[in-house]
This record gives sequence, structure tokens and C-alpha cells, in this order.
Amino acid sequence: MANKTYRQNLNEWRAERDLGIRKENGWLALVGLFWLKLGKNYFGSDPKCEIQLPERLPANIGYLEYNGKSVSLRTNTGQKVNVNDKSVDFAILQPDISDNPSFISMDDVRLVIIQRGNRIGVRMWDNQREERRTFPTRTWFDIDENFRVPATYTAYDRPKMAYFPDLTGEKSEFPVEGYLSFEFNGNHYQFDVNKEDDGELFIRFWDQTSKIETYPTGRYLIADEEDGKYFIDFNKAYSPPCSFTNFATCVFAPEQNHLDFRVTAGETYTKH
Repeated sequence: MANKTYRQNLNEWRAERDLGIRKENGWLALVGLFWLKLGKNYFGSDPKCEIQLPERLPANIGYLEYNGKSVSLRTNTGQKVNVNDKSVDFAILQPDISDNPSFISMDDVRLVIIQRGNRIGVRMWDNQREERRTFPTRTWFDIDENFRVPATYTAYDRPKMAYFPDLTGEKSEFPVEGYLSFEFNGNHYQFDVNKEDDGELFIRFWDQTSKIETYPTGRYLIADEEDGKYFIDFNKAYSPPCSFTNFATCVFAPEQNHLDFRVTAGETYTKH
């Protein structure tokens, strides 16, 4: 019976992952990423605008001004937008990495300032986007309990900086708080992990299926924790958001998290 419960829970988890990318302001609603230049960046549906909005919106609503440190919003006379549900014609905008990001919304469209290294950009969602309904269902390998393995977490004395490649071809430095070590087919492996704010251990890994059956730059995984013990359940390995949208800024597995065997578990990938 326990076996069935595990499979049921996993299938429910997978169904939730599929719904998650379709929700309002989810990954499939993402339609734009615009890197800001210093000075004024106009936004509206006019193709001349630096931040081009869907056609149903006014041609020129206003501009975002970037001074090298912060971004402010100003709308044209008589126009207003919502920033965090408040109608305004001026605002200093907080980026996505802050505790309280400034979300700009107008007619099912949402914008937020994103900060990636030294670059400042604008991410745009359009909740009327057809792909929220039509994008193919996510696909998975058959559940294989051999791919759920116990692991030991070891924290570093202090976080070490490691290089993670990203979608732009750059390598970004991230603090790595520790590593998970595990055995598979008689061999010893370990993953550098990032500890999330909620304490979860987040893994980016690459394996031999990434060449054909799974996302080419690797997959993501959150370690299971039960009564202080950790498990790496590759059945829960999932594709990064950039497998669903061209506007995600994904960070991929560092070289030390590359596996020399095929992980035929978790999410599969077909180029859409």
C-alpha cells in the first residue's frame, strides 16, 4: 500500500507542476524580457517603444527611467497604471530581488523590474496569452523507485562561491552552502546545493539523458527531507523554466554536478 501511496503522491505532484506553469502570471504567460538602457525607456504598444506591450494597450503610456542605480516610472499626462494594486502616475520601482517587488499591471499585463548581476531589465507577462491553454502537457519517465536514493547533507564551514552557467552564456557566481553525497550503482557522487530561504536544498544537475531525452542544459531538483534524513528523488527532477519560455533567465548545473550515468527518471523534454 505504501508503494501505491508514493506513486499517487508523485503523480499528484506532477499534475501540480503542469498546472503551475499555466497559472496567472506563470511561466506560460511570460511574453517579454527587455534590458533597460540608461535614461528613459518608453513603454506602450507602439513598436518604437523600448518596452513593447501587446497591441490592445495604448501606444505610449509613459517611461521607465534608469539612472544606473534605481528605476522610476512616470506615465504620460492623464494616464495611470497600477503598481502593487495602487493607481499611480509616478513610482520608484523595487526589483524582483527585493522583499517587496513593484508589480505594474494594466489590462491582464504585468511588468516587474528584474536584476540579474549588473543588468537591469523588465519582465512582462500577458495573461491573455494563448499558450496558457494550448501548451502541451509536461511529460515524464515512468516512475522508478530505484531512482529515489538516500543522501547525506554536509554544510560547508562557510558558503563557498561557485560558478553556474546561465542562459546568456555568462557564468554567475552563487554561494553554495553545502553538498549532498549519495551512492548509486555502487559509485559515490555528490552535488553542490543551494540552500533556499525556506531551508530546502535546491539542486541543479546534468546527466547523460540531457543529450537527447531531457532538457539539454540539465534539470532541477529539490531534495526530500523526512525526519532529518535526506533523499534525492530523481522522479521529481524537472525541466527549468526556459524549457517553456524564451524569456526566463535560467541558471544551469555547475560542472561538478554533472553525472556520468543516465537518469531515466523525472521530466522528459521535446523541443516545441
